[in-house]
Amino acid sequence: MRKILTIVSLLLSLAASADEGMWTLFNLPQAIRERMRLYGCQLSDEALTTTLPSAVVNFSGFCTGEVVSPNGLLMTNHHCGFEAVRRHSTTEHDYLLHGFVADSLTDELPCEGLFVAFMLSQQDVTDTLRALGAMDYLIDALDRAEIIDSLEEQMTKAARQRDSSCYVEINAFYEGNAYYATTFRRYDDIRLVMAPPKSLGKFGGELDNWMWPRQTCDFSVFRIYSDGKPLNTPSYLPVCTEGYKEGDFAMVMGYPGSTERYLSSYGIQQMRDCVNEPMSQVRGVKQKIMRRHMDRSAAVRIKYDSKYAQSSNYWKNAIGMNKCIDSIGLIRQKQEYEQKLSQWYVQHGDTADVTPGLSELKSLYARQHSAMRAYTLFTESFTRRSNNELATRAYRYCDGMPVKGKENRPRKQYVQFDDNSNTYDRDLDIEVLVALMSNYREQIGTDSFLPSFYKVVDSLYGGDYKAYVTYLWDHSILMTSERIPLHLPRRLRRDPGVEFSYSLMETLGDIRLQLDEMKDSIALLERKLCYCKLRYEEDQPHYSDANFTMRLSYGQVGGYRLPDYDSGYMTTPQSLLNKAAMHDEWLASCTDFTAPNPYAEYFLEPEVRTLMQGADQAEGTEKPFGLCFLTNNDITGGNSGSPVIDGKGRLIGLAFDGTWDSLSSDIYFDTTLARCIAVDIRYVLYIVKHWAHAARLIEEMEGEKN
Repeated sequence: MRKILTIVSLLLSLAASADEGMWTLFNLPQAIRERMRLYGCQLSDEALTTTLPSAVVNFSGFCTGEVVSPNGLLMTNHHCGFEAVRRHSTTEHDYLLHGFVADSLTDELPCEGLFVAFMLSQQDVTDTLRALGAMDYLIDALDRAEIIDSLEEQMTKAARQRDSSCYVEINAFYEGNAYYATTFRRYDDIRLVMAPPKSLGKFGGELDNWMWPRQTCDFSVFRIYSDGKPLNTPSYLPVCTEGYKEGDFAMVMGYPGSTERYLSSYGIQQMRDCVNEPMSQVRGVKQKIMRRHMDRSAAVRIKYDSKYAQSSNYWKNAIGMNKCIDSIGLIRQKQEYEQKLSQWYVQHGDTADVTPGLSELKSLYARQHSAMRAYTLFTESFTRRSNNELATRAYRYCDGMPVKGKENRPRKQYVQFDDNSNTYDRDLDIEVLVALMSNYREQIGTDSFLPSFYKVVDSLYGGDYKAYVTYLWDHSILMTSERIPLHLPRRLRRDPGVEFSYSLMETLGDIRLQLDEMKDSIALLERKLCYCKLRYEEDQPHYSDANFTMRLSYGQVGGYRLPDYDSGYMTTPQSLLNKAAMHDEWLASCTDFTAPNPYAEYFLEPEVRTLMQGADQAEGTEKPFGLCFLTNNDITGGNSGSPVIDGKGRLIGLAFDGTWDSLSSDIYFDTTLARCIAVDIRYVLYIVKHWAHAARLIEEMEGEKN
């Protein structure tokens, strides 16, 4: 009885952070296991830590996927597979717009560059690194990195002696106060099996991104191959067609990318003012131009759909996060907590060299402010690959990439760009770079971070950015497929694109130099602050910030309520048809068809409309089902495509988004508002069966081998 009371007391002590947490599996706290069982989890410890993780994969280093058959059939989000679908699309076979279905194994399309990795094991190597001196607070950051890399290399070598497809990653946890080593098995032959049409897979598009209610059928299907054959996968998630109800247990297992919940108040302020604000400003300028060109041409849309989606996703995220930071007074809350922590540590702390160091941290962030804002403006304008082809090539030339020759051969001293004209449009590219050049100069506010090419624009082109960029496009060797020596001969030293490239890298170097002066000191103080927090709250279980290692989060199906709003917890086929009607009504009443359609993202192809009308009226064995639903699971970027699993270990949905009211969750988890949006697996199966007519996939997911 006493043991039961102790567990209940501990669970009650966790109530303030009820469903918060991205928990590693190999050391899942007992208190968390008990709370999961109270919520309705019926899974054994072995299932939680071994069986289920064996069916969840790192999808190509940016998303999560789950195996759903014994033959390597894999599901993830449509937006995770979007670029792979785009690469196979042409104006003649527009798989982005119309979708794709492989009728047989031989029709499944190889996806160059995609991979999946299964986590095999994970272990704490903190003590090993401490014995090697890497955990000392006084050690130089480069020396620490060298020790960690050396251990990782040794462990990978040992793993590959047992299995050549294995490798080991050592990641920092708790701001570098602990390190875990994870062993993976990787497969590089991934093939596209199915993708729904855009009007389903991206229904609502950027208009609905991060919003609720949602009706997006955000899934795509791939297959893992090994030695040219479908991979035998004994561990896979069975799909559940029984549905769910509010309050049912829900678990998300996957690879959340990055959170910063241990970050200091000064770090959050820098994120708001020097990262989110300038990022959203620059992307807003770029996206208007991209959208206009994409709407005019199907060929341009295919080239830029994926780039636009990548840019727009975190443009909107940054805006929403800043709104949440300010609306809940997060910086003030953090500062008040840090003062309490600092006062406690004076009386209870370990030693003088492990103190919060708040005044020094405040000073360092203040000194870094202008350089960090400049860094965001610069990288968003000139070095991000989704921006424009010319600036990308300029950056990659000076960065020495890509260097031709096999990976294990000595590097040759030249750069050569492949003919990738099918990935960019000249007119769009020029207009974007012109706009970003002008915008950067307006936003930077100081000549100290202004690249020297601006003097060329002023003196030789009379301030005409378009004339300058057009000349670079037409006359620079960067825009050819010629070999460009890294050590330039005299005839190329005056190439305008190369001069532009050096100008960019010189300014970027200046900005980085200023940031690097304080970078290691800030990281050390943030590490110490995290250590102090762990000591201050040592009676509570703690999870580390996300770092794209496998995590588990638990919760329940359910919406949220505000004084003037009840979210509900699921959407219906009729709600999708209602949004589609908004698109139709605008068209019917429109008198100026040159004006943008505000509901263009709610377009439904006639075939899809008929299909969804049938779904709303389904009877018998196909009872009406939900499209998307909410849970209070703790997720972030990287969790896209993660399985939502019920209390019996069955797949009930795929996580694909968070909500607008909880966009601060990467730095602060609000238990009232934070929600995960998932697509109902029954919606997915309905589309597989009735749109794709892919009975073979339905049978395979039911366990029948090909």
